[in-house]
Amino acid sequence: MKKRMISVICGLSMAVMALAGMNVYAEDVIKIGVFEPQTGENGGGGLQELQGARYANEIRPTVTIDGTEYKVELDEVDNKSDKTEAVTAAQKLVADGVVAVIGSYGSGVSIAAGPTFAEAQIPAVGCSCTNPQVTNGCDYYFRVCFLDPFQGSVMAQYAFDEGYKNVAVIDQLGDDYSTGLANFFIKQFETLGGTIATTQQFQTNQSDFKAILTEVKASGADAIFAPSSITTAPLIIKQARELGIEVPFMAGDTWYNQTIIDNAGAAECEGTVVSTFFDENDDSNAIATDFVSGYKAWLNEDQKRIDNNGGNDAIVGNSALCFDTYNVICDALEAAGSTEGEAVKAALAAIDGDYVTGHITFDAVGDADKDSAYIDIAKDGKFEFLKIVSVGE
Repeated sequence: MKKRMISVICGLSMAVMALAGMNVYAEDVIKIGVFEPQTGENGGGGLQELQGARYANEIRPTVTIDGTEYKVELDEVDNKSDKTEAVTAAQKLVADGVVAVIGSYGSGVSIAAGPTFAEAQIPAVGCSCTNPQVTNGCDYYFRVCFLDPFQGSVMAQYAFDEGYKNVAVIDQLGDDYSTGLANFFIKQFETLGGTIATTQQFQTNQSDFKAILTEVKASGADAIFAPSSITTAPLIIKQARELGIEVPFMAGDTWYNQTIIDNAGAAECEGTVVSTFFDENDDSNAIATDFVSGYKAWLNEDQKRIDNNGGNDAIVGNSALCFDTYNVICDALEAAGSTEGEAVKAALAAIDGDYVTGHITFDAVGDADKDSAYIDIAKDGKFEFLKIVSVGE
């Protein structure tokens, strides 16, 4: 009798749970994948990008597609800063039925995952993956940032104009972002008439850079261009200063991060110059101004958000780009009036609007038509805006 009663009660409980579940899943929901490194070498930057998506989702939790309002659910996966893991993470998003994908921080993992998204006809929009190979040959990949050829040229022009005629270059072997940006810098700098004093490479997960820095010191370079990750940057800077290398460092967008100054030391970083996608102190864009005030307030609501941001509420460019990426995808979904991959891809190609990081349209390859970059300099323990450089300047 007891067994029968238990069975009846269990049956009723399951029925109630099923009905509750029906109510939950009757709600119209679509998933947008967030394909970012939450761990590994690029985990710090990935978490900052991820938080940009989370904030955007809180600000804009729904989209209206063909007259129906859908709740947008973020499907977050960790690609672990690894090309093999990236494919596995991409496959999970495909299996989960996402309608579009945000990410990734790190060009290498984006390149690795591209064929998986394309085969499934799921549009992906990169936030800060700047290597040209991300979109080349991959019809389903777009991105909202400028590219490494432009970024490398801008930094080479800056170096030459500042009077640096003999520059050392340090990059990470096997990292598409690092080697790509280094090569574009070298090409432009030599075209301008500058000399590359030495080129040095290091391995992934390397922590001792003294051997290559000794070569840099011996080269007599008057500046160092070192595109690398948030993890390696402070190690390179500190070890260079320990060896008595006092020349200024230059780098790309990944170095525009307060955690690098905090970890390497304000004095050690003084004069370091970087290119970046966004500067929170630029008040010329009302959309950006609203984002800065809102995002800072959001960060400070939760200590974990501050921790994920690097221990402060400074806004890095990739967070702003990820906020834009989320909204670009939502705008495309609404314009398409469909979640079908080909329709969303076509709507993305037609995007033409103003966002936090500026006006965004895409060219035939899927790259954002952006022609300017912020140049910032480390001064008194903070990055300060120096100037905006546009193509041809």
